[in-house]
Amino acid sequence: MAQNEQVMSTEDLLQAQIELYHHCLAFIKSMALRAATDLRIPDAIHCNGGAATLSDLAAHVGLHPTKLSHLRRLMRVLTLSGIFTVVHGRDGEATYTLTRVSRLLLSDGVERTHGLSQMVRVFVNPVAVASQFSIHEWLTVEQAAAMSLFEVAHGCTRWEMIANDSKDGGVFNAGMVEDSSVAMDIILRKSSNVFRGINSLVDVGGGYGAVAAAVVRAFPDIKCTVLDLPHIVANAPSNNNIQFVGGDLFEFIPAADVVLLKFILHCWQHDDCVKIMRRCKEAISARDAGGKVILIEVVVGIGSNETVPKEMQLLFDVFMMYTDGIEREEHEWKKIFLEAGFSDYKIIPVLGVRSIIEVYP
Repeated sequence: MAQNEQVMSTEDLLQAQIELYHHCLAFIKSMALRAATDLRIPDAIHCNGGAATLSDLAAHVGLHPTKLSHLRRLMRVLTLSGIFTVVHGRDGEATYTLTRVSRLLLSDGVERTHGLSQMVRVFVNPVAVASQFSIHEWLTVEQAAAMSLFEVAHGCTRWEMIANDSKDGGVFNAGMVEDSSVAMDIILRKSSNVFRGINSLVDVGGGYGAVAAAVVRAFPDIKCTVLDLPHIVANAPSNNNIQFVGGDLFEFIPAADVVLLKFILHCWQHDDCVKIMRRCKEAISARDAGGKVILIEVVVGIGSNETVPKEMQLLFDVFMMYTDGIEREEHEWKKIFLEAGFSDYKIIPVLGVRSIIEVYP
């Protein structure tokens, strides 16, 4: 042993092993959350008057008779991680209730304000998770380095799989609708002034129009257009207040006072983001006429100072490597804006881990 090597005490060795194994098993929380979502355990609790025993849950989810003890083990992890709460009666029987997190997992068929169950399926997705196992190859092998992490693992891009697999694409697009609905509710409650005084808006990469629909409900006089790939807008629900346009954001963006991009630029590397922002600049009015670009994106290091949001920004950044995407710090965003010909910007941290960025020509 080298003389300068520090020898850990017995207690340090024990704690180091515990911490290491805890990190290794952290993915189990995500798997348990996905299982609870697929089993519709939040619905079972809700439909049972807001509180349910293990037997109540078993009956509602159609549990196999031999798996009751295993369901208890799953619920033990989910209560410890704050997805559900549990109270033990005098007889020792556990009764489970919803938390603010699990209320977001209620299905369409039950009374709810917002749902994010499909977003759980977007994040905790076998194809996304499998991609992460290729990080070593992606970082070290020349052929792999030229592709996205997803391509290394699956032989196609994430977007190609979404386009060609209707089930996978359906889950992804439904998740984006859910996320947009929650984000826009928060934005319109806390920063609706970003939409005041404008006559027209185009949502680039707007999918099925959830963001545009929220804007139109709050500001009926704003003319809203959604631009996305033809195969996506072809499946968008009809809305008389929204015009859907099929096209490529690298080629053309319809003219409007405001161009909005929600979680679009984090999918692309620097040079592509500059190209997209230049197209946005071509589409909008001059600043003195109210023209601007609105981005809804992560700005790493800006937002809540609490541990969970700060960690989530960094976890999200590594997650986005699977599409060769990136979550950026402010100086990285500024470089994109200036290279694209914009003169100024403003960051409004209203969404915890995400921010509104107003970019001005």
